[in-house]
Amino acid sequence: MADIVKRMKLGSEGLEVSVQGLGCMGMCPETEEAMIELIHYAINSGITFLDTSDVYGPYTNEILLSKALKGEMREKVQLATKFGITRKDGKFEVRGDPAYVRAACEASLKRLDVDYIDLYYLHRIDIRLPIEVTMGELKKLVEEGKIKYIGLSEACAATIRRAHAVHPITAVQMEWSLWSRDIEDQIVPTCRELGIGIVPYSPLGRGFFASGPKVLEAFPEGDYRKNLPRFQAENMEHNKQIYERVSEMAGRKGCTTSQLALAWVHHQGNDVCPIPGTSKLNNLNQNIAALSVKLTPQEMAELESYASADKVKGHRTWNPTYSWENSDTPPLSSWQI
Repeated sequence: MADIVKRMKLGSEGLEVSVQGLGCMGMCPETEEAMIELIHYAINSGITFLDTSDVYGPYTNEILLSKALKGEMREKVQLATKFGITRKDGKFEVRGDPAYVRAACEASLKRLDVDYIDLYYLHRIDIRLPIEVTMGELKKLVEEGKIKYIGLSEACAATIRRAHAVHPITAVQMEWSLWSRDIEDQIVPTCRELGIGIVPYSPLGRGFFASGPKVLEAFPEGDYRKNLPRFQAENMEHNKQIYERVSEMAGRKGCTTSQLALAWVHHQGNDVCPIPGTSKLNNLNQNIAALSVKLTPQEMAELESYASADKVKGHRTWNPTYSWENSDTPPLSSWQI
């Protein structure tokens, strides 16, 4: 399958990745051997852009990747990890202060057992301090060779612009799928104006476009998706119509529903690199095969009509506080006073 997975430039700073990445969040350390085999299979199939975070586990996902990337595997991949979400007294807290930025990076380097991180994302925006303060420390880490490129996740257009003015941003990671399209008005145009790559996470609607309402049956105990508004019974009853329409079109196209939904994301532009996550070999192969699904402009429009904003019930996230809509930070002038 390696011939199917082409390469692309992500952003304008020189990072080259596979046109599709692999989200590693759902990989469980309890099945370590199988997950390492899956990662190696992905790499050998051409999927070389791997995505993790220090909060996944926490920490265990980075450790898993460190084991998978021993030896020659490290030089075959573009490794992305994230920082900024911590747990304090059982609650999430977002931090972007310089001391924490450096400490988090050093800890990730140690857990991953690497000399550098290819793409280092601020996972969520710390709205208590100017983005320039966080970016200043990230810039130092680039200069020291500890990270090669900087990314942001769930950042509004104004924050992206201010961050980019301190040091070029290579990629912005955002939720983007057929039924999560709120970034299209402001975020996407801003990234394209500035030459920033776009990395859609949850391109399959957090599993919805893989199996529709039945996905709820597959969620393990404690899965955060059970709390998402869109997956609540009253909303799912309505939203299942979206899946049914996409599924019907997939039948006409001779592909699976998940492949059609993923192909739609790939067709958004040559600056877009989705990172569908999976822990199953069959799903990985299906995701790779989605690269062969071609859509006409008419088919794109038809798909979009099925999942327009007015036809989706429920917010995309369990806590809108941590979404790009609430990621403005104070002006730098206020910090200097």
